[in-house]
Amino acid sequence: MALFQLGTPDIAVDIGTNNTRIYVKNRGIVVNEPSVVIVRGESKEIIAVGDSAEELIGRSPGNIRIVHPLRDGVIVDYEMAQIMIHYFVSKAIGTRHFMRPRVVVTMPSKVSKVEHSAVINALEKIGSRQIFVVEQAFAAALGTGLSVYEPQGNFVVDIGGGTTEVALVSMGGIVLSHSIRVAGKKIDEAISGYLKKQHGILVTDRVAEQLKFDLADVCAPEGDLEHLAVVRGRDIATGMPLTVDVNMVKVTEAIQDTLKEILGAIKWVLGRIPPELAADILQNGIFLTGGSAALPNLDTMIAAEFGVPVSVARDAGECTTLGAGYMADHFDMLGNMNRKES
Repeated sequence: MALFQLGTPDIAVDIGTNNTRIYVKNRGIVVNEPSVVIVRGESKEIIAVGDSAEELIGRSPGNIRIVHPLRDGVIVDYEMAQIMIHYFVSKAIGTRHFMRPRVVVTMPSKVSKVEHSAVINALEKIGSRQIFVVEQAFAAALGTGLSVYEPQGNFVVDIGGGTTEVALVSMGGIVLSHSIRVAGKKIDEAISGYLKKQHGILVTDRVAEQLKFDLADVCAPEGDLEHLAVVRGRDIATGMPLTVDVNMVKVTEAIQDTLKEILGAIKWVLGRIPPELAADILQNGIFLTGGSAALPNLDTMIAAEFGVPVSVARDAGECTTLGAGYMADHFDMLGNMNRKES
């Protein structure tokens, strides 16, 4: 048994709406690829997964089907999710059958029993012998380097692809949290919707995401009306290639309603912080993690809204994976809470 244990690496699996990341003990993040699978028609023949699948989007024949196994942070296509996870884990640790990893897996704080079981079952199917579930917000706070095991309040806002997780963390656990299924993907969809309605152009998800990060200032939509971007896509009416000049200030205005929902989630948690921890938040501020934390001047917008210092974490998009990875590095110290044996 000891030899079996030594040959089996502990891993962390961060299954995101946009990207899935795999952390291997003592090696760090070894897989960071899009959460997408491409199959051939109704036959479900797997053509590509992850990076290779992303490269085929928009370049493949009509009988090719693009599958995103997760939506809003949870699995919506169990079969494809299992195939995708198996592919990524095999890529991370190899395909030797005696390797049955112990796994730390992240999940949003607000998931149903069915959604929770879908993740656990997918990991059991790939041969995981132990599974430890950690909430994304806690993993993000840990990966940011905050003192999550100390008796002080740490406020983290993790804006991923499918969910925004807002949490107050202290003494090794979550004191208070709120999760909404509004995050980076919804921001991208708001941008795509604006372009479709105002310019009659269809763009890829990748183009919408890039426009999001090219915004000048999300907290000043009334700014410079001359800030333009060249956008390439397809004409809705004719189906032909189309290039338009887009006013980026108008794009900023288009995402304001989505940003207000994120602000509302932060306000919900701030308004319920225990008095004993409120002083910690006023002093240390709010930490932003997740892929959309880098939205230009989002930290300024939040600071102005609530009068609290706001910082964007270093390597914000990887904080959740790094936090889960820290736990995988110390798996034997996790105890039995949230652990499932297989």
